[in-house]
Amino acid sequence: MRELIKINLQELKCTDKATFDKYFGSRYCEHSGYTFTNFFMWRKMRDYRWAIEDDVLYIFSLNEEHFAAWQPIGAQDKMQDAITKILHVAEENRGDKEFKFAVVEKSFAEELEKYPHAKFNITAERDRFDYVYLAQDLINLSGRKFHGKKNHLNAFRKEYPEAKYLPITEEIISKCREELNVWYEMHRRTNPDNAFICYEQAAIHEIFDHFNAFKVKGGAILIDNKVVAFTFGERLNSDTAVIHVEKADPTIRGIYAAINQSFVEHEWSDMIYINREEDMGIEGLRQAKASYRPIKLIEKFNATFAN
Repeated sequence: MRELIKINLQELKCTDKATFDKYFGSRYCEHSGYTFTNFFMWRKMRDYRWAIEDDVLYIFSLNEEHFAAWQPIGAQDKMQDAITKILHVAEENRGDKEFKFAVVEKSFAEELEKYPHAKFNITAERDRFDYVYLAQDLINLSGRKFHGKKNHLNAFRKEYPEAKYLPITEEIISKCREELNVWYEMHRRTNPDNAFICYEQAAIHEIFDHFNAFKVKGGAILIDNKVVAFTFGERLNSDTAVIHVEKADPTIRGIYAAINQSFVEHEWSDMIYINREEDMGIEGLRQAKASYRPIKLIEKFNATFAN
């Protein structure tokens, strides 16, 4: 069994995209985290390592309180052996850190429940649940349940008839960077001790650096040739797009409703579902995501060793 420990863990690089895309594309995954873009954006904050062993993709995060493993990606009949390999890697590498499986899908939580060689405490991680919407709901905003959103959108269009939506291109990226830096400077003044702000700013700039190579789609709203909102996302699976980032000038009424509606209408009208990721336990963000009436939540679970 000792050879199972010899998985060659690698740092995540831009050139690894094709490999990750191959594995993520081999199954229907609803978990918003399972895109290369997402792992690349947060690789410095979470210190990801990865490996391929027996045609299974393994991903670990090393810089948290825990030595964390994400669920392996491969054939279903290899999952029990994959759990064994992960536990060996954790034993060899975790040092004094506790081990956990981090934000896994329900299907993998069920694999952990039936694993015969160890018992796990499996807990739902509500702050990390993804919000999923019907694309046509976000485009049309029809009916009483979207009355408030439609009012905000109409108010924006009435006050700013000159506003225009444009897909993100290299020319637009430079304008997005300017808006991004203004937005983060404002937030740093009000949250000077929030390290996440700096990580996120740098991560978005890196995606802009590789925008075409990563094959993400983006959109921006401009007023007087200035970007006042931008967003980007990508296809998550055969019928779902995931929105990674959405930023806007909060002083403009209806701007969030406008960028949300315009992006889905122009770039994702062929999708059935839109995954707008998690709320991270932030109450205001939770209320905002709930206000768009998700059709479902994608559950995620953490698992630690049972005592």
